[in-house]
Amino acid sequence: MAKETKKVPASKKPAPQVKAARKPNRPKLPRQKTQKKPAGERSSAPKFRSLTPIVPPQSVAGRALTLVVAIMSFLACLTVGGVSVVWDAADDWQNDLVREVTIQIRPAEGIDMLREIDKAVALTQEFPGVETVRALSDDETRALLQPWLGDGLELESLPVPRLIQITVDDPEALDLSQLRAALEQEVIGASLDDHSIWTSRLSAMAGAVVLGGFAILALVLGSMVLSVVFATQSAMAGNKDVVSVLHFVGAEDSFIAREFQRHFLVLGLKGGISGGAIASLAFLMLDLFTRRGSGQAGSDQLSALFGTVSVSLPGYLGVIAVVFLVAVLTALTSGLAVKAHLKRAD
Repeated sequence: MAKETKKVPASKKPAPQVKAARKPNRPKLPRQKTQKKPAGERSSAPKFRSLTPIVPPQSVAGRALTLVVAIMSFLACLTVGGVSVVWDAADDWQNDLVREVTIQIRPAEGIDMLREIDKAVALTQEFPGVETVRALSDDETRALLQPWLGDGLELESLPVPRLIQITVDDPEALDLSQLRAALEQEVIGASLDDHSIWTSRLSAMAGAVVLGGFAILALVLGSMVLSVVFATQSAMAGNKDVVSVLHFVGAEDSFIAREFQRHFLVLGLKGGISGGAIASLAFLMLDLFTRRGSGQAGSDQLSALFGTVSVSLPGYLGVIAVVFLVAVLTALTSGLAVKAHLKRAD
């Protein structure tokens, strides 16, 4: 009878022994010292580079255009400042003429001039809006006639009219037509001069100066726009290869135009700020000259025409507006010129 073999459970079987594989002994090589590369050599690994603009920021054409824009901006700011000075002077003249009215009494035979003068003064003081009424003395009348008739005048022997100066407090409250009618009716030989002719002439002159100033400003800005167009075409010609490559690889016209606009905007700002600063310095020097040069012929003539020649706050605000307008026109003109060139290239 065969022997029965006993089955050993799997959990009680001894685990096979696995020998760890040994690494083959390799000869140790001596470490090589790494040599440092000289500073001039660059590694072949790619590095990020900063994007360079299409138009070179510094070029002879760019410096020339900056100078042209500065000159044009200076002339435009001078025009704005001059218009501001003339406008303020004309406004002051008009206010002075409106607030002063003159009564003229002509001499006549058998008429007591002093009595007629007193009647005119008393009648004028009754009207609303009148501040002061003063008759010019004989010495003041002689001083007025001295440049034409010389010294030693005898007013009694000459038919010289007498003047009464009226200072108006409120021009809207004073009825000049009613005052004129009352004087002609009550005072013999009296007439009222409200300087309306001079006021209308001053208004016309101020308007003509303003229109002329705007015309000069338009010419200066137009010349600057033409200069920017030629400079843009020159920059396009100098960077023709770059622009052509960008255009043919799919770059949009707006992208190329923005690059040129950014470049010329910086040039316009530099030139505009330079011209505006020089013009403002010229205004300050002129103001200082008229204030400290009293007694000199040139300064006295300027003061007689314009008073103290100084540019007011609206004039300086106009200078700032001109600088901003120059920069915007420079950028817009360059952008439009680039787009027109690219359309022709298509």
